[in-house]
Amino acid sequence: MTDSATHRQSYRAKVFDEILTTRPDTPILDRVASPDDLKTMTHAELIQLADELRAYLLYSTGVSGGHFGANLGVIELTIALHAVLNTPYDKLVWDVGHQAYAHKVLTGRRERLPSIRSKDGLTAFPEREESEYDTFGVGHSSTSISAALGMSLAARLHGEDRKVAAVIGDGAMTGGMAFEAMNDAVQQNADLMVILNDNDMSISAAIGGFSRHLAKLWQRGLAMDIDKHGNILMVKRAISSDDRRIRHYLQMANGAIEDVSSRLPSKISEKISELIHGVPSSPLPDKIAEKIGDKLFADNLFKAIGFTYLGPYDGHDLPKLIQVLERAKQLKGAVLIHVHTVKGKGFLPAEADPIGYHAIVKLPKAGENNPPISKSTPKKYSQIFGDWLLHQACRDDKLVAITPAMAEGSGMVEYAAKYPERFFDVAIAEQHAVTLAAGMATSGKIKPVVAIYSTFLQRGYDQLIHDVALQNLDVTFAIDRAGLVGEDGATHAGVFDLAYLRCVPNVIIAAPSDEHECHQLLNTCYQYQGVAAVRYPRGAGVGRKVDMTDEHYPIGHANVVWQSPDFDTKSTKKLAVLSFGTRLKDALTATQRLSESQATACIVVDMRWVKPLDEALILRLIEMGVTHIATIEEHQIAGGAGSAVNEFVITTQSPVKLLNIGIKDAFIHHASHEEQLSYCRLDTDGIYQSLSDLIIKN
Repeated sequence: MTDSATHRQSYRAKVFDEILTTRPDTPILDRVASPDDLKTMTHAELIQLADELRAYLLYSTGVSGGHFGANLGVIELTIALHAVLNTPYDKLVWDVGHQAYAHKVLTGRRERLPSIRSKDGLTAFPEREESEYDTFGVGHSSTSISAALGMSLAARLHGEDRKVAAVIGDGAMTGGMAFEAMNDAVQQNADLMVILNDNDMSISAAIGGFSRHLAKLWQRGLAMDIDKHGNILMVKRAISSDDRRIRHYLQMANGAIEDVSSRLPSKISEKISELIHGVPSSPLPDKIAEKIGDKLFADNLFKAIGFTYLGPYDGHDLPKLIQVLERAKQLKGAVLIHVHTVKGKGFLPAEADPIGYHAIVKLPKAGENNPPISKSTPKKYSQIFGDWLLHQACRDDKLVAITPAMAEGSGMVEYAAKYPERFFDVAIAEQHAVTLAAGMATSGKIKPVVAIYSTFLQRGYDQLIHDVALQNLDVTFAIDRAGLVGEDGATHAGVFDLAYLRCVPNVIIAAPSDEHECHQLLNTCYQYQGVAAVRYPRGAGVGRKVDMTDEHYPIGHANVVWQSPDFDTKSTKKLAVLSFGTRLKDALTATQRLSESQATACIVVDMRWVKPLDEALILRLIEMGVTHIATIEEHQIAGGAGSAVNEFVITTQSPVKLLNIGIKDAFIHHASHEEQLSYCRLDTDGIYQSLSDLIIKN
């Protein structure tokens, strides 16, 4: 196999401008049953494989929906890694897993890929139970280096000569856990390879000092390379004038090269001037290269903490990637390979709009049309929050909004544009987001609202307890994606927040049942002087119109929404259904059906508050002759809202029968949200059956 610069420069990834609706011809890809098949291919065949794999992903993701841009961006990198490493003996760990579709295809799951994210299909992320090539279950950011380090140290303890590589994006690298792991990798003198996939993106555009640092490393036009003997050397690296983000890099780098002449001796400065303007040799003479490296790369973060740094490289130059990885795997110690990729590579709309094409929905099947969008289509809860945020911000200049890289998903784009000085996107750093809010709240002049997904607030739990609640600071948490989340599966489900929040002193928790309730409970919690949380689900509401006339609900007071006409009459059995959150509509329908079919006196309550619980209402219900109480929540039963009701009812010494309807002690696999609700008996039919069993058997 040849590896000439001419060969590499002539390669351009095949470009597409639409998602494929029929399966493309993929003769090379069809030969790949496992990564071993890559090791016998020529560079030309591997390049063709990259084009075929990109085409196949454009087809399969159109069938399944799912993460899109990140997968297209790492095709060459994925091929190179599996061609060089001896997986699964060598361990390959993906961070987050948004970019693992190509990995799944090359490791024996090609024909199952269109089933990804559907019930009984492939998981949305790497999962150990699915394949021996999936070395670590992921879904949350910034975990790969820690996990890979653990694998490397385990191999060393057992005398195993295996390579371990972690692939992490520049967005995920902003998570503090990644830096903790890098620090420890050097401390442990671990044999570890980290591939930094720098695409200037997380889900949103990359921001912050770390992003600027990477921009400077890229803009300098130099790279730390490795020769066939394993020697590190400085080389000239061309910056393509058609790089669509070079202007962004130049802007972020803020003149990193312009001050070179003042920092280096004149001869070296002249050499750099020649290098940047495209004249001289590559590599540079050893002594000059060493001096330049010491000066220009002295502020390289990775070198500074003790990693051997290689790069930056073009992450779509497949032959070069293979060459670098083959040489780097011979090195001992902690090595970081910095590659630059383009999110959405090869699909022009995604390259132009990497945020919009982070993930896509399924394309309609042949003969199907997308349903027309009605003006009355219910708003998503993230939109309800975004509307409330704008509404409140124009009335209260104390409000500031904080998010850890979830601006688009949390409905904050319009707010960020209108109030940029009051908007803080802290990148993927949930712990920092929570404590930043705490610090702001200490001023007494700022009212922070932290917009965060339920599954990611778990990552800032210590900060919520120690930095916010313990000091009883005035912070409001808008907790999105509470409950089951459908195709993203167990890694992203927000089904633990009531349990982990309910036990923390100084915290009040609201669980709105629809769009209007969400708006008004956000109002109420924002006006509360202390720690307040409002949890609401992913997706659209029930279609209830939001009355923008602000209401402030009494904290800890529930709302009776329906009772059967015969409720006050004498009856041997009376059922109270206490609904926490957005299962109310199904709970009401199921209870009304039960009231008719079983001739049972029933009452349905929108509890609104998980903490403080409306204990006075529960006592009143017991005094009214309620014999059975059922609680309903889209949350784990253990420790949830139903547990709070149980705890209180026990203190009353009442003989009332209790039933908690929610998610049992299990992680719920990926499927559509409707399928998940059905599986958990949280849809109308499931709730009806559970209520019937309660009444009939007790």
